[in-house]
Amino acid sequence: MELAFSSEEIVFRDEIRAFIAEKLPESARKNGGRWPHWSKDDVVTWQRILNAKGWAVPHWPEEYGGTNWTAVQRYIFIEELLRAPTPEPLSFNVNMVGPVICTFGNKDQKEYFLPKLRNLDIWFCQGFSEP
Repeated sequence: MELAFSSEEIVFRDEIRAFIAEKLPESARKNGGRWPHWSKDDVVTWQRILNAKGWAVPHWPEEYGGTNWTAVQRYIFIEELLRAPTPEPLSFNVNMVGPVICTFGNKDQKEYFLPKLRNLDIWFCQGFSEP
């Protein structure tokens, strides 16, 4: 099996790389590496930059801010974020709470929470306690 990106996917990858090179804040570059090395400001700023571009939650349904990218495009996007490296999206917001609200939330919940989750205007977390 020979796997390779198509010419369109290479153009897409180059677009992602150029965007990161242009938009990733200098403070995030200096603090870069892995969480927890980025400050809260770095994480919030980068998420808001991605959100303004429409790339904050590429795996969500398009009607709620997703991108309608292919699986390969989503892979390329994540690969480039990690390669740079950039601050990671707040996983609980974008990977756990958001998709549940997209699927099961009522209209008011979707209108209220989803934009705030994408933009990190609110942060969700989960607490655990052992018996």
